Amino acid sequence: MRLVTKMTLVAVAVMTLAACQKEAEQKPAVLDTDEAKQSYSLGVSVGRYLDSTLEDYTKLGLTVDRALILRGVQDAVSNKATMSDEEVQAMMTTLEEKFREKQTAMVEAEAEQAIASGKAYLAENAKKEGVTVTESGLQYEVLQAADGAKPAATDTVKVHYTGTLVDGTKFDSSLDRGEPAQFPLNRVIPGWTEGVQLMNVGSKFKFTIPSELAYGERDMGVIKPNSVLVFEVELLEIVSAETE
Repeated sequence: MRLVTKMTLVAVAVMTLAACQKEAEQKPAVLDTDEAKQSYSLGVSVGRYLDSTLEDYTKLGLTVDRALILRGVQDAVSNKATMSDEEVQAMMTTLEEKFREKQTAMVEAEAEQAIASGKAYLAENAKKEGVTVTESGLQYEVLQAADGAKPAATDTVKVHYTGTLVDGTKFDSSLDRGEPAQFPLNRVIPGWTEGVQLMNVGSKFKFTIPSELAYGERDMGVIKPNSVLVFEVELLEIVSAETE
C-alpha cells in the first residue's frame, strides 16, 4: 500500500481550498448543473479517500497532524515549502517503512490470536457429546441420520448448507438463497471433501473444520486468516460421478 498517491494529494488540496473558503463552507453547495454535481462528487470521493487513509494510520498507531498536512499543501502550491524535495522523499520513505512494519506486526498478531482461539474452540468442541474427531482433525456431529448412499470424492453432490464463524456470524447459506448448492466433491475445501463422504443421502451433519482444512492463511473477507469454520450440511442427492 502506497502512503502517498496523486489521489491523496488531490484530496488534501481539496481540503485546503475548503479551509480557505470558510464563507463558502457556511452555505449549501449549489448543485444546479451536471458539471457542478460532477465537481462536488469528485470532492466527496477524494475527501472520503483521504479520511479512509488517515483512519488506516490511526488504526496502526501512526499519528499525523492534519493541520500540518494542510500547511504543507499550502506551502507547496505557493512554492514556499521549508523542506527540500529530497528531504520530503526521505521522510515519506521513512513513514512508509513504519506503516509496513506496523501493518506486518498487526497481521502477525492477529494470525497468532486466531490460531490460539481456534485451537481452544476445537478442544472444547471435541468434548461435546456426539462430536467425533477424525484423524485429520475434522469434527462432526450427526444431526439427522439416514441410510442413503454415500458419495465418493469424485462425485458431484447437491446439498443445503449454512456456514458460520465460531462466534455465530453467518457468512454463507444456500437456504437463504433458496436454492441447493451443487459441486464436485473434490473441488471444495478439504474439510468438505472429507466430511461429506461420511454422509448418507438424506442425512444432516454439523462440521467444525480446522483452518488448515478450510482456507488456511487466506483472507476471504468475512472469513479471516486461520479461521475455524462451522457448517451444517444436508446431503440431498448424489448427482453423478465425475467423468474425465
